[in-house]
Amino acid sequence: MKWIGALILLCATTWGGFEFARRLTERPKQIRQLKNALQVLEAEILYGHSPVIEACEKVARQIPEPMAWFFYEFSDQLKESSASLYDVWEQRIQSFWPLSALGEGEKEIMKQFGQTLGQHDFTGQQKHIRLAISHLERELKEAEEQQQKYSKMVKSLGFLTGLLIILLFM
Repeated sequence: MKWIGALILLCATTWGGFEFARRLTERPKQIRQLKNALQVLEAEILYGHSPVIEACEKVARQIPEPMAWFFYEFSDQLKESSASLYDVWEQRIQSFWPLSALGEGEKEIMKQFGQTLGQHDFTGQQKHIRLAISHLERELKEAEEQQQKYSKMVKSLGFLTGLLIILLFM
């Protein structure tokens, strides 16, 4: 019975390490998707002259999940709600962020971007989108560095932590 418990504990800690490593791997991928989404949003607003609701729907159809969920839910909630655009943006960020692998830096960038969304003319909006994209590029570099630095270590640490706990209790 001890061995079964030890095996379950070892599997659980190893799985935890692999899950954390997966999040480290997903973060740069999702930042790239977010940058792509902002570029599509820029094109829809500036060149398609689409209102924010329509632009976000088009963005949601063109990008992969989980980023598509954010923009789809945002446009749906804008249609149904009488709250301000920023309030809806903030609510969507709060509910979406735990489901993603994105970090606090990206969250803050998106919050700041949400404060400017729909508040300026086309050129002003374009500047704010480009600013958000440049900030996301900085976060992308950091995320890639973290992935390279910590991914293997976290996997090994999960396994070794389980092994240590088993040895301490045996």
